[in-house]
Amino acid sequence: MTYVIGETCIDVKDKSCVEVCPVDCIIGGDEDRMLFIDPAECIDCGACVDPCPVDAIYAEEDLPPEWAEYTEINREYFQDREAARAKVAVKEVPPPQLD
Repeated sequence: MTYVIGETCIDVKDKSCVEVCPVDCIIGGDEDRMLFIDPAECIDCGACVDPCPVDAIYAEEDLPPEWAEYTEINREYFQDREAARAKVAVKEVPPPQLD
């Protein structure tokens, strides 16, 4: 199991999750529309979940079914960033509803 960042992070990138991650496995550059969790580095502690103001982070098995593709997008980012960015680039998402 690992944690996955889903659609509601797109165009938000709050980074509260980055600040609490004990292994620094959450990454996203200025050119990215969202943040990504490296599944090879994530220790499944869940520290990132509660700080996220848009409820974008889920344990892989709890990810909403409509976001299933984000498991692969997060994984792919650490193998082929341009391919992952291309998949996110075409996403049209409603404006975020911050908690």
